[in-house]
Amino acid sequence: MAEVFRCMGKAARAALCAIARYLRLRSDVFNPLLDDTPLPINEASSSVLVATYSHGSLQNGKGAIGGGKPAMNGEVEKGLLTLISSDNPGLQVCDPNGRWYLADGGSAPGDLLLLTGKALSHATAGLRPAATYRAASDYTSGAASGRTSLAFRLMPQGNAILDCSPIAAAGHVIPQSYVPISVSQFMDDLSAEEDGLCNPSDSTYVARNNFNREPSLRSVLSDPLSGAFLEDAMVVSCGHTFGGLMLRKVIEMSRCTLCNAEIDISSLIPNHALRAAAAAVKHEDDRRLFHNAALRKRRKEVGDHTDSIRRLNRENGDITADDGMHRGVQYPFSVNEKVIIKGNRRTPDKFVGKEAVITSQCLNGWYLLKIIGSGESVRLQYRSLRKILNSHAADDRCPSQPIQSSS
Repeated sequence: MAEVFRCMGKAARAALCAIARYLRLRSDVFNPLLDDTPLPINEASSSVLVATYSHGSLQNGKGAIGGGKPAMNGEVEKGLLTLISSDNPGLQVCDPNGRWYLADGGSAPGDLLLLTGKALSHATAGLRPAATYRAASDYTSGAASGRTSLAFRLMPQGNAILDCSPIAAAGHVIPQSYVPISVSQFMDDLSAEEDGLCNPSDSTYVARNNFNREPSLRSVLSDPLSGAFLEDAMVVSCGHTFGGLMLRKVIEMSRCTLCNAEIDISSLIPNHALRAAAAAVKHEDDRRLFHNAALRKRRKEVGDHTDSIRRLNRENGDITADDGMHRGVQYPFSVNEKVIIKGNRRTPDKFVGKEAVITSQCLNGWYLLKIIGSGESVRLQYRSLRKILNSHAADDRCPSQPIQSSS
């Protein structure tokens, strides 16, 4: 079992990286939520491997893979994701429209069924919703030996934080309900919610659960298996519409996963209205995403350019340009400080280039100065002044007058 745990754990981490890339995130963005690899000595893993055997006569649509409490019509995965391997089909998953379909009907030996959990749903701000599943007794009852399954639950560390900031940084819109929360608190809240759902007398949690399960437009126009938009939507002979991986599965099985009716493959009809709606929502989603990315890039370029200008001004001893960017700083000079009048459009020409001493500070960034040498007083604004780096700077700038000989 140790080797099975290692292999399925590696596959689960690879699947998590694929989900991150699909959401246009770094492939390692969810790594802070996971256990260290390899685990430190004497430290238990947060993830679990569950082996389950169920006889068809004992299954009534609940307890499909074990390890969780049944929800109203099935079991809701709580971790990041779960990989399931079974010897017989018999696991139904609820799609965003509330309809159940057989998820592992076309599975071959060695195939793994992936279910996303509530922890991943919170970390992705609902972009990857949690899966609700149940055992399909009409399939398992036909198997004389029952159904055996292995389920690997990839769980986050208890001290990790479920935070949607990477999703927001990628340009996705984050609802206000998705706030950062510790994994331990998140799991405690889920357990309390499940306890409330299992109590028939408490209808508050039931109403809240039904409200949260309202399908979004994006989920209705997406393939429940791959998450891709239904730009290849086809109407099958029973009237239901499929696309993406689910359409391929329906064609392979020649049976509708929603109503279990036999499908005539030759009678597939393109659903142009649904295709157009899916394409429009995808275009708007991509436009908003790339617009936000371009806006962040422009802001970064402006910030880098501003920082380089400030750094150059500081190296040259000119702080007034920096002050222009921060208009709240209006008094960069102190009383009795020696300055040079660099001037502006309102500065008299006779004072430009002169050295002066600040005698008093006035309102709105104005100073009263006394000209060195002439003793004249003048009132100038801070933008027309510049600091002297050292006391010898003025002497260095004043060239010596040549001595003329009368001989």
